[in-house]
Amino acid sequence: MATIIHSAERKFEESPNKIDNYRIFTDFSRIKKGIKPENLNFDLRQLNPDQYSAPYHFHRFAEELFMIISGSATLRTPDGLEIVKNGDLIFFEKGETGAHQLYNHTAESCVYLDIRTYLGYDVAEYPDSDKILLAPSFEIFNKDSQVTYFEGEMNIKDKWKRIENKN
Repeated sequence: MATIIHSAERKFEESPNKIDNYRIFTDFSRIKKGIKPENLNFDLRQLNPDQYSAPYHFHRFAEELFMIISGSATLRTPDGLEIVKNGDLIFFEKGETGAHQLYNHTAESCVYLDIRTYLGYDVAEYPDSDKILLAPSFEIFNKDSQVTYFEGEMNIKDKWKRIENKN
């Protein structure tokens, strides 16, 4: 079934849990219409002047595509900074080479469509802060706390003995 979201139905609301410099607005009309994509997720975003879209990040399991609908912004990628403007399409591949962040350097709002694949899970990495985000739980960890596979798995026989003694 096709679901149409008419432009008159759009209402941008501040995305929850944002902090200063990252106050992005999202059109929640797709949610109000009951659209729940399985694999192709999308949002219409409004990035106001002097705001960043999100911390600089990349996805391990999702591709993203932005289409600038109106306005302009500065795009940060591993290649540096570039101005993007209405009509531009920007594709972000999986992995470090797809890292990205938008900043609205103008006095006008920048509206863009954010389309991304979603397989039911993802891992996002944040190179500036060495964090990892697990989706869909949205648990966040410091990357520098990485451990080996068998960390904490020593003395397994003692653990088994404690279990046997309980039974």
